[in-house]
Amino acid sequence: MTIRTSDAPASGAPARAVARGDGVLRRTWIHRADYLYVLPAIVVMLIVIAYPVYYTIDLSFYSTPPSLQLRDKIFVGFDNYKTILESEVFWRVTLNTFIWTIVSTASAYILGLGCALCLHQAFPGRAVMRAILIIPWVISAVAASYIWKWIYHSNFGVIGAVLVELGIMDRQPNFIDDVNSVLASLIVVNVWREFPFAMIMLAAGLQTVPDQLLRAAKVDGAGAWHSFWHVTFPHLRGVSIATILLLAVANFNSFIVTWIMTGGGPSNASHIWITHIYEIAFGRQRWGIAAAYSVILFLIVMSLGYFYVRGLGGAEKEGGGS
Repeated sequence: MTIRTSDAPASGAPARAVARGDGVLRRTWIHRADYLYVLPAIVVMLIVIAYPVYYTIDLSFYSTPPSLQLRDKIFVGFDNYKTILESEVFWRVTLNTFIWTIVSTASAYILGLGCALCLHQAFPGRAVMRAILIIPWVISAVAASYIWKWIYHSNFGVIGAVLVELGIMDRQPNFIDDVNSVLASLIVVNVWREFPFAMIMLAAGLQTVPDQLLRAAKVDGAGAWHSFWHVTFPHLRGVSIATILLLAVANFNSFIVTWIMTGGGPSNASHIWITHIYEIAFGRQRWGIAAAYSVILFLIVMSLGYFYVRGLGGAEKEGGGS
């Protein structure tokens, strides 16, 4: 007759979980002195990251007092979140944010992939072309925003002048002064700035594609498209996931282009979350509402960060198994 003690795990999986947990705690205790070396870095991270996150979450449950003194802030619970979710402006800004992020990320990735494939081929002047294509990424975002603001100018803009000169339009269009075209115009600028990053990442990924597989596909009669889709693109999966997620996080937090070129206008047509948060916090001094907005954005960006880490882990496993 077999007697099982009450503290023994009932199955193999819980046993492994307990063993794993005990192992982590045991290793931590054994190497406890080693953590003294990284203690300064941990303290700095707690000060510059953990405390601001905590304070923002805490502030999101308070209303800004009329005196604008945070020591007199009024506790309102989840009212700030309720106010945000019931606001029509929030849903319009949310739609703008997702359009901005999805279209910018997809366009920058596709354009970067096309440029990376072109630069992967040998042709005269390839180094010069590579240097030219990387310029939008290395130029200051502030300088680029002001340059494009003048390019889009409704009276003195270069694009409008060329369209009028060619007879395509009878007068210069209002690219960033029209609610129907402002977001698309800003996305063009954002893609222009971001595609070199995707190009560099994917160009590095193309270096890992085995030449023997491409030659074998050519011998088997595969055309350029089939070689790309069945040989090249599968080897770019890991770097593509990392690139897309990094672009998505950057676009969710993109501020400079939108704020400098339009300030969120006209009529909130170009506001995205980050610019709207800035306007609420520093334009209207409604810090509780702005903090609640920030918490929502923080949760979304953390979710993207989770998938980014998962994507990198999957890519490393594939790389180790190949």
